[in-house]
Amino acid sequence: MTNETTSEFAGKVAIVTGSSSGIGEQTARRLSALGATVVVNSATSVEAGERIAAELPGPSCYVQADISDQAAGRALIDATIAEYGRLDILVNNAGWTTVVPHHELDALTDDIFRKTMEVNVFGTWWLTKAAIPHLRASEDPNVVTITSIAGVRPVGSSMAYSMAKAALNQMTELLAKSYGPIRFNAVAPGLVATPWTESWDAQHAAVAAAAPVPRSATADDCAEAVLALLRNRYTTGTVFVVDGGLTRTM
Repeated sequence: MTNETTSEFAGKVAIVTGSSSGIGEQTARRLSALGATVVVNSATSVEAGERIAAELPGPSCYVQADISDQAAGRALIDATIAEYGRLDILVNNAGWTTVVPHHELDALTDDIFRKTMEVNVFGTWWLTKAAIPHLRASEDPNVVTITSIAGVRPVGSSMAYSMAKAALNQMTELLAKSYGPIRFNAVAPGLVATPWTESWDAQHAAVAAAAPVPRSATADDCAEAVLALLRNRYTTGTVFVVDGGLTRTM
């Protein structure tokens, strides 16, 4: 991780959803350090989101919005345009899951299935649709969606989560095909060391034992992948797997 501040993304306005911790927080910090104006967002962690926005080195603000609420997602876009007058980058990081073993079918209740789809798929879809008219005005418009290797392999915290991430990967490819010159790409991490997974000692150990790069991903590994996709102006429709080679061993 670097703390260097540059002007690489100066003049760009970026929304990073779910950026009060983990991958979203680190992506917001990296973009701000590179000159972007950043809108920090979370559904519930208001204090953390406001603190992170205040700590960013460049222009920033915090907007609370639960993207699974279509009106709230639209309000997030509207607030960004009202404050900064433009939108160049949307990082779809907000998501939700809970652990349900794949062999326990009855434990995957309708409520869990519905919430998993509402946040991860419907919320991301609605927000992206609302952003597209504003992104069209940018000279280099980008959408990067954080998905998962659960979307490319039959793994993940639940069957619903795996299905949701697969849908987001396919959504990325479909939008890239039909809505250029906006570029749509996805970052699909394996297991990431974040506050949410800090107690998952057995899972982190299993990844370290199996992956050619013997450790779990970090939030900065994922943020770095986001930056790589933003920087390459001839890349669209790509699902960038960031897993230390783990899926090559499955």
